[in-house]
Amino acid sequence: MSQVEESIEVDVPVRAAYNQWTQFETFPQFMEGVERIEQRTETLTHWVTSIDGATREFDAEITEQIPDERVAWTTVRGEAEQAGVVTFHRLDETRTKVMLQLDYEPHGLAETVGDKLGVVKRQVTGDLARFKKFIEARGGDETGAWRGEV
Repeated sequence: MSQVEESIEVDVPVRAAYNQWTQFETFPQFMEGVERIEQRTETLTHWVTSIDGATREFDAEITEQIPDERVAWTTVRGEAEQAGVVTFHRLDETRTKVMLQLDYEPHGLAETVGDKLGVVKRQVTGDLARFKKFIEARGGDETGAWRGEV
């Protein structure tokens, strides 16, 4: 199992950053390689990804969700093995630190080599930068919110 940890500061209040992150179906707008996410239940999402021509589908279960603090998940079936957590840290009234930890299992030679070359780490870094640009360009106005707890 490999692990990536990255963080970024966004110029929006913690509530806006958290609310936007709970809108999983918008992830393709800032996550490279994510083609589609369907929210099937309050805790189950279905993902379709395509990276370097390899399309994968999997389901992820939200295992913990605390408003304005954290969202944790793990895959439960499909063509990917991963688990992760994103946490939100209030820096001041208008700034938030978003921290992401991802544990994943590379499959096959290409993914193993890519893992060793830091491909996933660069992907996560880029996705967080695009999230920052996405939410800041909206002036902190999130596309929606889910404030329930898991």
